[in-house]
Amino acid sequence: MSDTCFVVQAGSALSGSTTVPGDKSISHRVVMFGALAQGVTQVRGWLAAGDTEASLSSIQALGVQVDRHSTNELTVHGGTLQAPSKPLDLVNAGTGIRLLAGIMAGQPFASTLDGSSQLRRRPMTRIITPLEKMGANIHSADGYAPLNIQPAELRGIRYDMPMASAQVKSAVLLAGLFARGATIVVQPGPARDHTERMLYSMGADIAAEGNTAVLTPNGSLNPMDLTVPGDFSSAAFLLVAAVLISGSDVTLTGVNLNQTRTGLLDALLAMGADITVTETGLEAGEPVGMLRARHSVLKGTEVGGDDIVVRMIDEFPAFMVAALFAEGESVVRDAQELRVKETDRIAVMATELLKLGANITETEDGFRIFGPQTLTGAAVDSHDDHRVAMSLTVAGLIAGGETVVMDAKCAGDSFPGFAETMIALGANLGVQAPCAAQ
Repeated sequence: MSDTCFVVQAGSALSGSTTVPGDKSISHRVVMFGALAQGVTQVRGWLAAGDTEASLSSIQALGVQVDRHSTNELTVHGGTLQAPSKPLDLVNAGTGIRLLAGIMAGQPFASTLDGSSQLRRRPMTRIITPLEKMGANIHSADGYAPLNIQPAELRGIRYDMPMASAQVKSAVLLAGLFARGATIVVQPGPARDHTERMLYSMGADIAAEGNTAVLTPNGSLNPMDLTVPGDFSSAAFLLVAAVLISGSDVTLTGVNLNQTRTGLLDALLAMGADITVTETGLEAGEPVGMLRARHSVLKGTEVGGDDIVVRMIDEFPAFMVAALFAEGESVVRDAQELRVKETDRIAVMATELLKLGANITETEDGFRIFGPQTLTGAAVDSHDDHRVAMSLTVAGLIAGGETVVMDAKCAGDSFPGFAETMIALGANLGVQAPCAAQ
């Protein structure tokens, strides 16, 4: 028996206006950074999902008081962190464990960061290497969690990153808050800049120009008062569904439009998607706006290079579904990072979509798809990967017959209420719990 499954059939067009949950990346950061600030941080629109709850629990285990006024509204009482009484359990949160490693490397007490068996399979050498160059004392399981971190004196370094990664960059910059001297991070291409934006808004001496960020320790951080904008990565599934399902017209409001996150939007527009973008203001230093997506005839495209791959790394499962219904060939390259996410997303998506009749050619660093293709409903498995679960659900809305997405509860890791949101827009989707094996 599986906890929950989605039962999906092709149906009527999607229509209406909705919001998406708060940005996952910002929600991780606001509880961590708020814990470091001297004073009280007020947060509205916080994403209460599996991964972010793990980060919140870890911060509380470090002695930080967090008042929960409602599911999505928090008060974080920042100040001095305390030694935890047991290992910090980040569950499945890759962002959580990597960012927290940077913070813990500079603390005067020992800590252990751990998580689920899934998290233990995700590579940590990429953060261990630069943190050790700064003087951090970290012991790992051959480059994987658990991470045992001992107190150490840190020094600022210049780190030229071998690959663009917001998680690695953030770990180094956060460690830099506790180091002697400036910390300089140079990345080979663009990556999410939420850490730089938030630290700057909190009074940190941080300058970012191009792909270089320089942080000089200048004392404690100031607390924040912010509303977390909607997560573009969650919006991605609704955008792809609206573009693919005939007659659809969906508007999403309050979405984070930070250009380091909107690579999928650029790819869909290049494919001919009818999506209108309207910026409405700033929230927490991030551009926010409205997206209106209507059914479109897509054409194949090529996606590659650091300028776009990093900016849509979490959206490739949804992009794969879009490519199946585009006319001509779509090619993805330079996306080998997909193989070390919550799952090997290239292999898992190709395997599960094959059950629906898809023909996808895997490559070492991406895939090739020639469309449009015709899918037929079948039982598919999320492999406990939230983005796989939601992407397969979108595919099921276009496939003929019934599609059952097994182990779909994990969608709540980043998009609590995903099924309810889709149903409200008109999707023919049922939730079955418990879900009998198909």
